[in-house]
Amino acid sequence: MLRLLVLAVTVTLALGGATNVQITNEWPGGFQGTFTLHPDHALHGWKAHLQFSKPVDKVEIWKASVISKSNNNQEYVLQNVPGVGDIEGGSSLDVIFVARASGDHAGPVRVFLEGVDAPGSGSSSGSTGGTSGGGSSGTGESSGGSGTPISGGSSSVGSSTKYDYGNALGLSILFYDAQRSGRLPGNNPIPWRSNSATGDGSDVGTDLSGGWYDAGDLVKFNFPMASSATILAWGLSRWKDGYEAAGQLEMMYDCLKWPLDYFLKCWKPSQNVYYAQVGNGGTDHAVWGRPEDMHMSRPSYKVDAGKPGSDVAGETAAALAAGSIVFKERDAGYSTKLLTAAKSLYEFAKNHKGIYSQSVPDAQSYYGSTGYNDELCEAAAWLHKATQEAKYLQDAKGFYEADTSWALSWDDKKISCQLLLFEATKEAKYKANVESFVNSYKPGGGITYTPCGLAWRDQWGSLRYAANAAFVALMAAEDGIGGNDYKTFALSQIDYILGDNRQHMSFEIGFGSNYPKQPHHRGSSCPGANCGWNDYNSGGANPHVLKGALVGGPDQGDNYADKRSDYTKNEVTCDYNAGFQSALAGLSSMATRGQLPAAPNAKC
Repeated sequence: MLRLLVLAVTVTLALGGATNVQITNEWPGGFQGTFTLHPDHALHGWKAHLQFSKPVDKVEIWKASVISKSNNNQEYVLQNVPGVGDIEGGSSLDVIFVARASGDHAGPVRVFLEGVDAPGSGSSSGSTGGTSGGGSSGTGESSGGSGTPISGGSSSVGSSTKYDYGNALGLSILFYDAQRSGRLPGNNPIPWRSNSATGDGSDVGTDLSGGWYDAGDLVKFNFPMASSATILAWGLSRWKDGYEAAGQLEMMYDCLKWPLDYFLKCWKPSQNVYYAQVGNGGTDHAVWGRPEDMHMSRPSYKVDAGKPGSDVAGETAAALAAGSIVFKERDAGYSTKLLTAAKSLYEFAKNHKGIYSQSVPDAQSYYGSTGYNDELCEAAAWLHKATQEAKYLQDAKGFYEADTSWALSWDDKKISCQLLLFEATKEAKYKANVESFVNSYKPGGGITYTPCGLAWRDQWGSLRYAANAAFVALMAAEDGIGGNDYKTFALSQIDYILGDNRQHMSFEIGFGSNYPKQPHHRGSSCPGANCGWNDYNSGGANPHVLKGALVGGPDQGDNYADKRSDYTKNEVTCDYNAGFQSALAGLSSMATRGQLPAAPNAKC
């Protein structure tokens, strides 16, 4: 499957003073490019004409708005957004755009600045001279911060929403691709990643290669990995149309199958053994380098009947059951395999109760569990959803806990269980649980809010908790709870992440042009082999852009520092992206169906 073809094509223009356009990425249905504005005198506002060799359906542009198009959609006139209109003479400004076009790549692309460059062949006359001010003009398009993609044209998610949620969705999938461990497939879209840790499991005589590296480090922690896979499968099962609208459905199936295949390797039903972790936390964290260059030992840790782990086993059973639903129509045989494994793993988790981080002490410092009833409830609820067998619904009701979740997280699934039980039964008490959770995250509900509007639960992964709450709110709205009020809350949190914040930046790497450049992540920080702590301590941007990764986020005063060493604010993890991505799928779906309310105003 073709995901992304990375090109290095520079088109040098034969226009007086015109700038170059570089096509950087191409994929079926579109391509990405960049050009540099380099005026010889100071500008205080500017307009540029982007000229294509073939018609283009739509242009998404960073640092500018599309204000008109002509010549059978072959010429787009761009105007700077506020904050980027001033360019000193002799200085430059890089501008990124995405063009959506059917068929092959649209060929050479030209650009010129009004009043600075000579018009290109066939250009519209337009006005001359720089323009003052900045936002969109006469198109009804909204512009956000410098991390905002401003959409022109129509017929995609981004054209009808403040931010292009479909674009953010596709980027998030690329982050998960960058986290892949094992032997990578031929369609690997991350050019700086290759095979790694292919010998995982050799210490116990079984193949445990595959799965996702957890974060900036290279341990495979199955508890948060399974939680991430469950939330991602949940979003895909509910909002498949959101992935379709974003052109990401095939990529998502491919993305989700990677951890599910790994979980099938980890579960040995005939032995009642489940491998819950590969890699030692302390040994792993003592090294800074690429996954491709690992030489430390990578021990495999298991739970079994004597040393149980109902939480990690239950959460993995939930992921497998949810995956079986997702793949049922696409690959019936694979779906059956997932469901069979989910059933036996659930029985193991239920019949041999215990907390996994007591059985695997190395996990305690990183992902120590506080209990397992919530995971068993969630697993039973997903098995009921997959099988419609009453025994699983009865089990879920037996494991149900009525108190309000502190958060949806890798360790706390109470709200997931409550929402799934409401879907299955429509009982008022479960609805009340869901309302209590979402309302606790809304303004006035008790949670701390930053001055710029982030529902701030904790310093560790502050954006993750807000995005997870947004995901729950959107899922609840689809279930008839909360309506547009819940959707508006979700929009406020996702829009904060994408640009409605004090920094006017996207906290998702690669979205827009202003985003974190120094994520705490080994692979992307290493220019090549022989990487070490000098690369960690370097002050420059990571040499590889970790597209789609959601960083930890700001403190409760909206303060954020883009520093690799600040792992509180700038580390990335698989579970940070899960609720965020599924919320994006929900917003993409609702926008496509015309069921999304107007975006709330940014507070900063």
